[in-house]
Amino acid sequence: MKSFAAIDFETANNEPTSVCSVGIVIVKDCQITDKFYSLIKPEPDYYNLWCTQVHGLTSADTCTAPVFPDVWAQVAPLIEGLPLIAHNKAFDETCLKTVFRCYQMDYPDYTFHCTLQKSRRVWPCGKHTLDIIADRCGYNLSNHHHALADAEACAAIAIKLFNPNDDPYFMEASDIVLQRMQCLQEPVKSATLSEQLGMDRKEVDLALKHLREDGKIYSPKRGYWSLGQEE
Repeated sequence: MKSFAAIDFETANNEPTSVCSVGIVIVKDCQITDKFYSLIKPEPDYYNLWCTQVHGLTSADTCTAPVFPDVWAQVAPLIEGLPLIAHNKAFDETCLKTVFRCYQMDYPDYTFHCTLQKSRRVWPCGKHTLDIIADRCGYNLSNHHHALADAEACAAIAIKLFNPNDDPYFMEASDIVLQRMQCLQEPVKSATLSEQLGMDRKEVDLALKHLREDGKIYSPKRGYWSLGQEE
């Protein structure tokens, strides 16, 4: 995936409709081409202490900010035709869907991908917070929980982890596939590995290609893969 829009929301309180800022980073052919940031008047319009402690925003910052429909009118043309990517898409996708419902707007059924889920597959061990994974991908997130800074970090991660053609990261995906094959100890299909590991089929196929090139696996019969080398 070489073209997408990375997105991050901050909320004023525990209600997912209470988005108070949004950051968008447009990536085309693995290059950042545009950025967008805006404060948003939240709905419901109040801040709890915990959220303010996380991102630093208060009612004073958003009392004159535009409401969500006005902000999204600027965002929609920027992201048209692009998949959306977030770090923990469960949060950002829920916010987007619920605030659309709140304002009785027609939801365009955006496609969402998740750098958090992806990073857990590439690096099964350790923490997977945005700042840690961004650092692994060469991006220093110095302003964490600012919506645009977080969207920039998400974009940097996605450029690395969703682009298998030029990277060393997918070799770690190969390790995951190899470990599962070692557990199974029997010939297995790519589709079966994809289902069991929760990985995209293309990722599994690429991992199998790397493993075969390294002489770690072979195909005993068409469509199946097994440990070891052909005799």
